Amino acid sequence: MEESTIAKQNKNVPLLPWMRSPVDVSQFEECPLDIIPFLDPRLKMGLQNMGFETLFPVQIAVWQETIGPGAFERDLCINSPTGSGKTLAYALPIVQMLSTRAVKCLRALVVLPTRDLALQVKQVFAAIAPAVGLSVGLAVGQSSIADEISELIKRPEHEAGICYDPEEVLQELQSSVDILVATPGRLMDHINTTKGFTLEHLRYLVVDETDRLLREAYQSWLPTVLKLTSTCDDSLMPVADSFVPYAFGSLKTLRRCGIERGFKGKSYPRLVKMVLSATLTQDPSKLAQLDLHHPLFLTTGKRRYQLPEKLESYKLICESKLKPLYLVAVLQHLGGEKCIVFTSSVESTHRLCTLLNFFGDLKVKIKEYSGLQRQSVRSKTLKAFREGEIQVLVSSDAMTRGMDVEGVRNVINYDMPAYVKTYVHRAGRTARAGQTGRCITLLRKHEVKRFKKLLQKADNDSCPDYSIPSNSVESLHSFYLPALEKLKATVESETSRKRKVGPKFSRVNKGE
Repeated sequence: MEESTIAKQNKNVPLLPWMRSPVDVSQFEECPLDIIPFLDPRLKMGLQNMGFETLFPVQIAVWQETIGPGAFERDLCINSPTGSGKTLAYALPIVQMLSTRAVKCLRALVVLPTRDLALQVKQVFAAIAPAVGLSVGLAVGQSSIADEISELIKRPEHEAGICYDPEEVLQELQSSVDILVATPGRLMDHINTTKGFTLEHLRYLVVDETDRLLREAYQSWLPTVLKLTSTCDDSLMPVADSFVPYAFGSLKTLRRCGIERGFKGKSYPRLVKMVLSATLTQDPSKLAQLDLHHPLFLTTGKRRYQLPEKLESYKLICESKLKPLYLVAVLQHLGGEKCIVFTSSVESTHRLCTLLNFFGDLKVKIKEYSGLQRQSVRSKTLKAFREGEIQVLVSSDAMTRGMDVEGVRNVINYDMPAYVKTYVHRAGRTARAGQTGRCITLLRKHEVKRFKKLLQKADNDSCPDYSIPSNSVESLHSFYLPALEKLKATVESETSRKRKVGPKFSRVNKGE
């Protein structure tokens, strides 16, 4: 990556030395599963059952640095466009490495900022891990903590009527999972309160959507995890294996402090880290929190912000007061193709979705998806959208990060994103995995110049006008005023109801 290019994007942030000489993922080509070196045949079969016949470039690049010649010698920082296959890029080598484990204990932790994203990543692991005898757990607060504990911790079977020493019972608690996918808040709940939950044996830590997880404190989860996995045993007694028998039949991982292989002042075996995002931060103070070991930077091309290769970007200039009509006209023009409409806030999402559903028969089913909704409602909506029962999803930026819905042909920015990072994540919901897709941004005249500058940061100088039939907006005028009146009445009704219920029961449920 050219230092001058980065400097323009980060004028006040000096570039870290290891970011000046990255591995360019674009130099790799898709590779058939049959010729992937060292790939476990059981994992190959699992991938084929998922519909994979090849691995994408970012997956090949990560495989080279983990299972291949790189052999997990360095921590990996992966900056790759949305939809490029980052989840499988880290899931596959971790599962391969753990496939030879003899004793079950928690050895891999994947942390993500939202429940929906964690559920999606867990599904990827669950599709390949059982093939090699590994178990995957989920800690996101979707169910009660008691239910999660029963899934994560295996309790010893004791005969009824016999009194057991509580300390001995505690020592016999074991992990039921090899890999845990978690959100930060619920992870901290288990660290602080769940008996038998330990990160003592952890070997792999994945921080997905790193820039967001580092931006928001999330109960100081990162320093807590690093502290719990860095304890050194300074004993001079030689240790043949890192995992040794311990009291009451449990295991203890001995991490030694030493200078061999560049581990001066650090514990060994070390905690391997992989951090990923489509818009990976380059702020040294934030990256320093991760305590990376000889990090290797994997990126695509010379730009920090990368759009999907087969994405087509369009703009549609609207009259301010008639903006909803332009949106309806676009939806009609798209003819029922699966589409996500992004707004600037949860309130805008709710009102816009409500308004659209008052527009007579649009011949498409429209639902909202935002942090105002309960998790169960969001999950149900997302499932219906994936299965094609819903054609248009009106969303806040709750859906910009990592969510993968097959067949989304179009993304519409109803509200122009304020930052290029937001545009990259929104646009990345389409044109995924080598497929084509469109991103259409509705603009007021005064926003055009600012939008052009925003796109230039993503190396996109081509954004033609999106054309719709000339009379399509005018033909909707007769539906507009009645729809606005219904929206006004609905908003007043909801506001009145919230006042009666009170603030205690009307808090926004944002998950994590």
